[in-house]
Amino acid sequence: MHGEPINEALPGYAVRAATAADAAACQCLCVRVHGHSRAGELSDALAVGSARVVERHGRITAYTTGVHYFAHSIGETNEDLLALIDAAEGFGTPGFLVPLHNAELFRWCLGHGLRVFSR
Repeated sequence: MHGEPINEALPGYAVRAATAADAAACQCLCVRVHGHSRAGELSDALAVGSARVVERHGRITAYTTGVHYFAHSIGETNEDLLALIDAAEGFGTPGFLVPLHNAELFRWCLGHGLRVFSR
């Protein structure tokens, strides 16, 4: 998906810059959702300041190393991922990947002006 940043805030989902203190919670989330660690990529994103987290109900429920093609994002729910996409400053070229089997997320992106990248 690509397009202009959405710049909206999803009520109840606080998005902020990630810090080194968030790394352990992010790694636990990654292992819980995907079954493996991406600690190296997260460490790199923390070093350059591109990592963001979503806090909901007093805990981290999503994180991203950047919402673009060469990064990854993980959330407990689609809404957690939507909060990251909503808050992204940009999506780079060619944009970011949305799994087509996640029709809800794909339709939401289309409904918010994002489009499938094609050359």
